[in-house]
Amino acid sequence: MIKRFKLPLALIVFSALLFSACDKLLPDERESVATNSSFTQDVYTPILGRATLYNTFNVGNSTQPLTFEIINPRTYTGEAAPELTDVFPVTVWKEAYTGDETSLEEINNKRGTENHHLFEIREHSGQFIMWPEAKSTFVHAQPDSGYVFDVEMSNSGGRRYFRNMRLKPYREVPVEPTTQDPVTGQSTYLGTGPSSWSNIFGERSGQLIYDIGVVFHKVSDEGNSLTFQFYDTLQNPINPKKFNLTDWEHLVHGFDMKMTDTGVTYQVAFPIPLTNVKTRYTTTDGLKAHVAFSYDRMGFGDRRVVADLQLDFAIYEPGQWEVKFLFQDDNPKFEDE
Repeated sequence: MIKRFKLPLALIVFSALLFSACDKLLPDERESVATNSSFTQDVYTPILGRATLYNTFNVGNSTQPLTFEIINPRTYTGEAAPELTDVFPVTVWKEAYTGDETSLEEINNKRGTENHHLFEIREHSGQFIMWPEAKSTFVHAQPDSGYVFDVEMSNSGGRRYFRNMRLKPYREVPVEPTTQDPVTGQSTYLGTGPSSWSNIFGERSGQLIYDIGVVFHKVSDEGNSLTFQFYDTLQNPINPKKFNLTDWEHLVHGFDMKMTDTGVTYQVAFPIPLTNVKTRYTTTDGLKAHVAFSYDRMGFGDRRVVADLQLDFAIYEPGQWEVKFLFQDDNPKFEDE
């Protein structure tokens, strides 16, 4: 026979109260600020005039969420730096850019203005951002030694400081590709070249053309236009209609296209590209705009030849811009053999 034992009710109640009291005596889990949390670099060298984001924080074993703040920004010589401590109006996206917008108005309606420090750290991610409104007219740029700043990282468990971090911006580089030196601001050559080209044969030589220049020319700070032009060896304009396979309607994310015998002009929003989102108008990484000009002709043996001229580029300053393709040693042959 199995004997059953009955515990007194008072003992059961006492045990329950005892366990409850012990549970309350256990300390709350404490948030920690770990020594292995770090930034992977101490010196930041953004190019002024464009948005630059640095994702360089390694959280380590610190408890999240963390809070970050830039403190005591100063010049390298220890002087006050109001250009870093004051807030300025900057352009931000209120809605996501997709590349499918059908007008400048639609693009502009997705953007707004907020007040920010020109160089700041995002409160909980530790990402640094330099806003494009920072210009070398009032922000120290190399070869100047730039700025020194500290970062405070904290949570409810404590705080930690990262001391004497450096900000050494380069001066503006309005376009890419470029030959402009980001320290001196001077260009070593007049222009640059296309990203790629193929099957462009010379009118005179009948051989493949290898010497093609590209020049970016800012006509005015006013306006929002982009014009593509082509020039022969004597600097005479080439009619863009000769590039008969070009998808002019979808060449760039621009509007109100106007084609003349000397160029093709679009009304556009700047910068180009507007964001680093991949669209039909950009490179695969979304970092540059991509344009392709093409034409066909009949070669020897009644063989159809498709010629191609491509450029990956970026323009960071608004205005009226011209992109000029210069054929240096020979003119492209558009006629059939």
